[in-house]
Amino acid sequence: MKSLYIDIKRKMLTTEGERFLIFKDDFKKGEFISLVGQSGSGKSTLLRILAGLVMPDEGMVKYGEDIWFDSKTKKNMPPQKRNIAYMFQDFALFPNMNVEQNISYAQKEKDKEMVKYLIDIFGLHNLEKVHPIKLSGGQKQRVALARALASKPSVLLLDEPLSSIDWQMRESLQDEILKAHKFMDGISIMVTHDKDEAEKMGDRIISLT
Repeated sequence: MKSLYIDIKRKMLTTEGERFLIFKDDFKKGEFISLVGQSGSGKSTLLRILAGLVMPDEGMVKYGEDIWFDSKTKKNMPPQKRNIAYMFQDFALFPNMNVEQNISYAQKEKDKEMVKYLIDIFGLHNLEKVHPIKLSGGQKQRVALARALASKPSVLLLDEPLSSIDWQMRESLQDEILKAHKFMDGISIMVTHDKDEAEKMGDRIISLT
């Protein structure tokens, strides 16, 4: 069974001055990790390191036998080769593309059946040709999740995906994320500031200090 091995150190400049993110763990396939901690503790930095958007100062990141980063050999696999999906707080949907186009954009090899299936399981039928400006917050969330899964990622990174959603919709969207995790059958890592959300979602809760 493939796992995501992380052993890194990274200097960070925060509002409270210089501090270090030191992190070591081994995430197993099928795990949902809730990542919590105070602002400036390095939660989003860790996600960006895993995505290949930020380099650690030292250490290693490895998925299965594939080395994503190794400071000793100076290997740093580019983001597009890591088979990850990164879902940002603002969803980052393309305003000039409709729902169907936003979802299929994530696919290197286009798979219309896969896109149709994702539209169905996330309840987006009848919205295929609608542009993001006309979608509600919950609908945008579902499109972003569907797009994240369209590339069939091994690792799904979620940076406070529900922070901009009102409390009435939050619980149902938590269920949508768990559905997406099970569908993906990989590793999901979600940053959250909500203790109840962390407990509901995570197989494990990891706190950065």
